[in-house]
Amino acid sequence: MSEACEIPRLNATTDEIRAILKSARRIAVVGHSDDPARDSYRVGRYLAERGYEVFAVNPNARSTPELKFFPDLASVPGPVDIVDIFRRPEAIPVIVEEAIHIAAKVIWMQEGLAHNAAAEKARAAGLRVVMSRCIMKEHRALASR
Repeated sequence: MSEACEIPRLNATTDEIRAILKSARRIAVVGHSDDPARDSYRVGRYLAERGYEVFAVNPNARSTPELKFFPDLASVPGPVDIVDIFRRPEAIPVIVEEAIHIAAKVIWMQEGLAHNAAAEKARAAGLRVVMSRCIMKEHRALASR
């Protein structure tokens, strides 16, 4: 059974989101689909088209010549600035643990996703946290200002 999504108790401000998106270069999209009709696929491609280096993380997706998939965060080569999560709420604590282990800088939970306990753990480890916000919508909004 899926856990209900929480309401973020504490979230990044617009200024913090702007700073995150300006400083980040490498984004791991956890739950990135190999189906172009899925939001995670569209968001990943949008970010790549805007100059970010995007790493698709999904152990069940098939790599193509255009898109390589990694089974987990530990398999992503080099540092990761943002871990962008497209997974059910019950999967978030494990992803946060992996993000802490690889020394990621930011946990980003996509629109509709929030996990306060995992967010507190990430912050305690020095990561910044954005919950229940779409990274693509935020990037578009900041680009239009």
